[in-house]
Amino acid sequence: MPNPTPHIPQKLLDHIQALAGTIGPRGSTQPEERQAANYAFQHLQNLGYGPKLEEFRSATSIFHPHIITSLLMLTAFIIYPLFGRTSGAIAAGLSLLALVSDLLELGFFPNPLRWVTPKGDSQNVFAILEPQHDHLQDLILVGHLDTQKAGKIFSTPGWVKFFQNFTTIAFIAFIIQVGLYLVGIMTQWIWLWYASIPSALAALILLVICWEADRAPLSPGANDNASAVAMVLTLAETLKTQPLNNTRTWFVLTGCEEVQHYGMIDFIKLHKAEWTNPKVLVFEMIGVAGPAWETKEGIIVPFKPDPQLLHIVETLAKDHPELGAYPRFIVGGNSEMADAHRAKLPAITFFGLTPDGRAPFWHQMADTPDKMDPDVLERTYQFTKLFIDQVDLHP
Repeated sequence: MPNPTPHIPQKLLDHIQALAGTIGPRGSTQPEERQAANYAFQHLQNLGYGPKLEEFRSATSIFHPHIITSLLMLTAFIIYPLFGRTSGAIAAGLSLLALVSDLLELGFFPNPLRWVTPKGDSQNVFAILEPQHDHLQDLILVGHLDTQKAGKIFSTPGWVKFFQNFTTIAFIAFIIQVGLYLVGIMTQWIWLWYASIPSALAALILLVICWEADRAPLSPGANDNASAVAMVLTLAETLKTQPLNNTRTWFVLTGCEEVQHYGMIDFIKLHKAEWTNPKVLVFEMIGVAGPAWETKEGIIVPFKPDPQLLHIVETLAKDHPELGAYPRFIVGGNSEMADAHRAKLPAITFFGLTPDGRAPFWHQMADTPDKMDPDVLERTYQFTKLFIDQVDLHP
């Protein structure tokens, strides 16, 4: 292993304990998320940075839009047969509104569902380290502060797989419902309503699943994602005494990642114009498995890492087999790499998936500091440091 640093795992574990142990669950827009932001701010300040805290408004739950979608679909089903063409048109309109809005929500786009979901205040924390020599590029290191609710759908790999498959089936059923009701406006065929019963059942099941998840307790969030915050803060400490040569480094801790990435989206919007030749490195769940990097992610639209950054990690993995780094991909989910990708920023995510593709303790009550693996943390740190040095060499 290159340049072993036995003190690094303990620094990472101390940050994880402070966030997931002392502060505990950090719900999006909740006071504990603010406490975590203050912790990061204070640590960066103690290191001699001039950190900044930027506030923004965010939805409070990722489940609210899908609950509303389910209710709209069920309402359309109930209304469709009541008043002939009039109720058919209303039902078709409600179904189309629900379907399009939810698809836009999953794609991180503004939509009518966001007009009615509850909002709260959140914040991003960041600090900047200037390069030793010429400023030729910017490297943005990202980890999110908040944690998700530990609903039943996250409790076992079987439940996760069921939910991934079910949501695909549900949206196909919703598309069929829209089509049936649009035809029904003109034809008034009663069998179209009976044919939409599977869609209504799918909406009911989705409603129950999201309702339960929205009321579940919050995960302590040690692996997801105190481990990433710990990595960003530890790198801020390391690089403070040895800044990169030609790369300005941003240490960014985002809020509300668990609610469709409101924090990362706001941060990019505010600062993109300041960056020169930017690259983005996102950390996700790096305390139990890995080091690993994403080759693909996405729910509706697939996102892939920047080819140049991908080449760097592939070369490093080959040149340093002792670090045990490997590629993985996720299905039915996005990291904050997706936000960078949509903003046309080169990006890659270091995501601690297991070799068989599982995300350890993802959105579970068992995601506690005692589950962290010091060896994984050390190897991920070493792999990250090598990656950062290589990026600095190739602006």
